Amino acid sequence: MASSKLRRSCSFPNLLLSCLNFTLFILSAASLAPTILLKMPPTSFGLAFLMVSCISLLSSFVGFYSQLTQFCFITHVSLLLASLMGQLLSTLALFTREKSSLSMLKSERDPKEAKVLVRLECGILMAMFLMQLLVLILSCVIHSCWVRDYEEIEAEREAMAKKRSRKIAQVQEESMANAAKIAEVKAKEFDEKMKRKYGQWVKTDFEG
Repeated sequence: MASSKLRRSCSFPNLLLSCLNFTLFILSAASLAPTILLKMPPTSFGLAFLMVSCISLLSSFVGFYSQLTQFCFITHVSLLLASLMGQLLSTLALFTREKSSLSMLKSERDPKEAKVLVRLECGILMAMFLMQLLVLILSCVIHSCWVRDYEEIEAEREAMAKKRSRKIAQVQEESMANAAKIAEVKAKEFDEKMKRKYGQWVKTDFEG
């Protein structure tokens, strides 16, 4: 009941985050292709690009899991930040140092094809960076929303528990009061019976 209430409270942002995570997953998978096509096996420079893409893929997977269970938030944010740093550095390297990047990638393809692939990789990384930034912001917003709603639900539970305990205490007091009254009535009845019996014994003694 509480989990469904938490999901309903952020339903639209959750849906938007799912779309962004899915788009990020597709972009991360697509970013592997240019590096692989440039040279296989890749150079150490190419491996750095593959690592950035793999971290982005992993962050999108963890994002889906975190969204479903509300766990692994810190892990997800750490992966997002690492991925953002990698994407930013990779984009700057390809955008500002295109020729040196091509020489470090050591592609055996036609120079024009290699240049197109490098620019394609740069474009995909830029799109991934923007998408990852949106995912990070939206994840933080949804998490803060979830924490606030969870605290409200916990406060409601505590209030309900206190109310229930007060009712139980009240019922116990009433039952104890009723038991005391019943005991008092029984004691009075017993006293009256004893008085009647004692009165009869005294009467017969006097008559005898």
